[in-house]
Amino acid sequence: MNVIWQKVLMPGDRWSGNICKERLIRFTAEGDGANLGMLLYNVRNLSEHYNAPDTLKAQHTFYLKKGHAIISDCGRAMASIVEDDLGWHDSIAGCTTRKMTDEKYGFTSYQKQGNDYLKAGQENFINELIKNGMSKKDLMPPVNFFSKVEADETGNLSFCKNHCKKGAAVAIRTEMDVYIVLSNTPNPMDEAVNYPSVPVRIEVLPAARADELDFCVNYSEYTKRAFENTWEYDLLLGI
Repeated sequence: MNVIWQKVLMPGDRWSGNICKERLIRFTAEGDGANLGMLLYNVRNLSEHYNAPDTLKAQHTFYLKKGHAIISDCGRAMASIVEDDLGWHDSIAGCTTRKMTDEKYGFTSYQKQGNDYLKAGQENFINELIKNGMSKKDLMPPVNFFSKVEADETGNLSFCKNHCKKGAAVAIRTEMDVYIVLSNTPNPMDEAVNYPSVPVRIEVLPAARADELDFCVNYSEYTKRAFENTWEYDLLLGI
């Protein structure tokens, strides 16, 4: 398949844009230890967004992998994970804040370091949302591609080192027209002393529409229901 568009998101950078349904968005780590935060919104109704609790609860999972749908707060499949080299992507750790970043990696600011100051995930997301007439109130926990956060029997969380190696890739297929927001900033639970600096390649390619025989559609009865909700939405809108 031919690449329609591509971009390398450098460490600390952010990006957002509208991507139509039936597209494959592939993310590739250009080094070890990548983390890419992602938010999704319905282009036609920005109040509908990726919902972590519903996505995890409906599919009886603690993390995301190939086969899982990325489900909105309206119960619809916004995207699905169709390629996955890692088998585990964090969906509970959230994103770094300005205070957390300063305390962990040392204080930096635009006034002193210019564009080289250390970015935080929360401010990156908010800055992109503002471009689209949104605000901090539209922020929610992101998917953290390439990161693995485990829980022990007592519920204590731990970040898994060395989970992502250079060249690891994950791809999502858009099931509806989406507004996507990306932040190449550290996972909040990453214990690395130095600010992780791993570029991530983004590629957008054409994709066939999911049908009744699709692997993701049939991952679970709840996943299929989310797809059916999206198909019904499209049918009623005539799209």
